[in-house]
Amino acid sequence: MTKATQNPGWLVAGSGLGINLALGVLYTWSLFKATIEKEFGWKGGQLNDPYALCCLVFAFAMIFAGRCQDRFGPRVTATVGGLLVGAGMVLISTTSNYQTWLLGFGVLVGLGIGCGYSSATPPALKWFPPAKTGLVAGLVVAGFGLAPVYLAPVSKWLLDDFGLQKAMLYLGVAFTLIVCGLAQLLKNPPAGFVVAPAPVAGKPAATAVQNATPGDLLRSPGFYLLWTIYCIGAGAGLMVIGSISGMAKKSMGEHAFIAVAVMAIGNAGGRIIAGVLSDQIGRRWTLMLVLGLQAALMFAAIPITAAKDSAALTIVLLATFIGFNYGANLALFPSFTKDLWGLKNFGMNYGVLFTAWGVGGFVFPKIQQVLTAGSGGSFQTALVLAGGLLVLAAGLTLFIRTKRA
Repeated sequence: MTKATQNPGWLVAGSGLGINLALGVLYTWSLFKATIEKEFGWKGGQLNDPYALCCLVFAFAMIFAGRCQDRFGPRVTATVGGLLVGAGMVLISTTSNYQTWLLGFGVLVGLGIGCGYSSATPPALKWFPPAKTGLVAGLVVAGFGLAPVYLAPVSKWLLDDFGLQKAMLYLGVAFTLIVCGLAQLLKNPPAGFVVAPAPVAGKPAATAVQNATPGDLLRSPGFYLLWTIYCIGAGAGLMVIGSISGMAKKSMGEHAFIAVAVMAIGNAGGRIIAGVLSDQIGRRWTLMLVLGLQAALMFAAIPITAAKDSAALTIVLLATFIGFNYGANLALFPSFTKDLWGLKNFGMNYGVLFTAWGVGGFVFPKIQQVLTAGSGGSFQTALVLAGGLLVLAAGLTLFIRTKRA
């Protein structure tokens, strides 16, 4: 297992990317909201609740799923994830009941995404040297962000031709087959496997300093700093992702789904580019850069979303760059986890840190829904709040301490 041709790491990484392509249905929620409101008559916070709950359950499921991945391997954990996502989607295809949608999409799909997502990145990282951590993490998680590129038009077609409930059924069956099939290709390196180091010329390799346990994380002040920054960076992005279709409808009408799909390209691109950049200049400086740019975009979005005649191209570009900076978080924080705390308990350790993503994804969309409803449909107050918090998060990155920032 020393020759590159014998290293199945790229197959494992590709399988993880494919699994995430299916699990990225979470990012298409904004496309379903209008149909749910029309067919089911849901109002206000009800329209965001299954999405927000799914984010929260997904994040906290990562702790349990990460432990399962560390102990039983990625193949079993990802297979369970595919079955849970399928079960949740099939369940909501049978009813318009609000509580059942909370259970099916919010809980079952959230649990399934947690199991699948937690199993995709760890085995891939174990096949590659530390100098490729950002690249590999970015490529694997890019699938999750890229999913709306195909899911946005597919979902629109299914909704238009078959209706909401049959669309959920067909998607659920497809996701089960895809995730469970690709899960069989996931595997960890054999015992004693040592990957040859491949440091970047002129740069010290980013190395894991220890094989920390989750208990070690919770006793570390640095963990809470990273958790806070992750919560803000992810929450602000998810707030926009969950509402971008509604924002775009003012200028794009029935073609608002295009903004969702194009934003996904930015989301996926941000994961790959930020991962590669962080291998070159360091995680901390890359994170500071993307948070600062995201703050600027939030403030720029205020006049754009307030205007009734904003050009469709402007909306699409805004969505693309917001997606880009949001996606960068999903490549950087797994890399931070490996750099700071090692690979032995990576699945569970990243699961603990990933709760920040879930809290941000639950809290920020809820706040946005309340602020938007209270201001007659305007997104301005929510965008000001998100922009200010992102400036704070960018400043907090100065206090992150790693061997290679």
